[in-house]
Amino acid sequence: MAEAGIPTNQLKKNSLGVAAITFMVVSAAAPLTGAAGGIPLSMLLGNGAGIPGTFLLVTAILLIFAAGYVAMARHVKNAGAFYAFAAQGLGGHSGGAAAMIAMLSYNAMQIGLMGLFGAAASGTFGPTGLGLIDVPWYYWSYAAIAIIAVLGYRQVDLSAKVLMVLVFLEFAIVLLLDAVILGKGGASGLTLAPFTPAQIFSTDTWSIGVLYSFAGFIGFEATTIYSEEARDPHVTVPKATFLSVLAIGIFYSVTSWLMVMGIGMDQLMPTLGGMDPTTFLFMLGSQYLGDTASMIMGVLFVTSVFAALLAFHNAIARYIFVTGREGILPDAVGITHGTHLSPHVGSVIQTILAVLVVTLFVVQGMDPVLQLFSWLSQLGTLGVLGLMSLTSFAVIAFFARNAMGEGAMSTKVLPLIAGVIMAILFVKIFMDFGALTGAEGHLSWILPSLVLVAGAVGIVLAAMLKGRDPRRFADLGKGKV
Repeated sequence: MAEAGIPTNQLKKNSLGVAAITFMVVSAAAPLTGAAGGIPLSMLLGNGAGIPGTFLLVTAILLIFAAGYVAMARHVKNAGAFYAFAAQGLGGHSGGAAAMIAMLSYNAMQIGLMGLFGAAASGTFGPTGLGLIDVPWYYWSYAAIAIIAVLGYRQVDLSAKVLMVLVFLEFAIVLLLDAVILGKGGASGLTLAPFTPAQIFSTDTWSIGVLYSFAGFIGFEATTIYSEEARDPHVTVPKATFLSVLAIGIFYSVTSWLMVMGIGMDQLMPTLGGMDPTTFLFMLGSQYLGDTASMIMGVLFVTSVFAALLAFHNAIARYIFVTGREGILPDAVGITHGTHLSPHVGSVIQTILAVLVVTLFVVQGMDPVLQLFSWLSQLGTLGVLGLMSLTSFAVIAFFARNAMGEGAMSTKVLPLIAGVIMAILFVKIFMDFGALTGAEGHLSWILPSLVLVAGAVGIVLAAMLKGRDPRRFADLGKGKV
């Protein structure tokens, strides 16, 4: 055991239970952000009233993925998650590729959300909102970076406590709206039509609805990132994973259904087409709960994005820490704080990256939502889809060498189904990246290609490690538990 104040390469053990981990990862999915931003956009650009059924479909796909994911999590406990699974299943070179893709993806998601946070806070607290503070969006983004830097540097249980409060309030305000719409029977009665195949596949753009719905879940897979800090990880991580998928899936399915019912199926698309879709939920809030509740919802929307920022920051810091601890990145980043046992070096690196990228967009005068958020969040979604596909095949390879008491359904059949589905979605987003994000010209292929570049860099770094330390290369992904 390390002496107090002396850096170590161990995270703080026994810090997180099922509830804490579940809140950490559900906050990354940002339930209120998804309800206010993702759901209306997916309806407008995708398959309209079919989104509730689409969320159920995506939930089923992710439960299939989770079966193999948690089976492997029982045998590989490592804060590197995707990286560790890829390394242990497909070998060190694949592990190196997964590590770099994960760092790119989560950084893209986190930094992209900085744009949404800045815009949301500026609108909520500025002249058009509460009229409290009139400053440009990036002032709010820089303030968030500073606060998250402090929380990420310290103990993980502090971040978990902050996230628990914020996520609870997010769920509470939206569920209150859901209950009132349900109690009043919506605008013109309740119907289950949005869950039928006829609605799910009602438009030629239904695939965009699927992709946006999938993006709403990004973050749930981070349960395994906290395996080294979990209490009884054999039980805690699998429970937290399935709870996260079900909590997010049921919440989005029910909420999107009641949003459709609240305005009426016939009025949904005309209403969305004539307004900023990100204000749709707040319009329903004013209609069913009153202006005060809608204002509270707006404030919680800001805290929702902040909670997601903090959750992604914690995930990134742990990926950086693990890849340093195991030799892919320099050893200097693979240490934890002597007192907090937090991956403080990784936290500092992520903070610096956030400042640099946000500043680049500020200097270029780019839009915080349509460019910073849209481009980078979809880049992150693309990378995570690729990682999920890679991980599913890694599960099959890992258990092919030793069943370890796990059944064929969770180690062969379901991972194969999940891997193929995720691979198809990856190709779909890659090919349509420009149309999905609004990135034009060379950016439409340069941005998604960054995922491939990151993977190639990871393979090279792993090969360099193999050349200088074959034993360490052979141990990639095993962790220190």
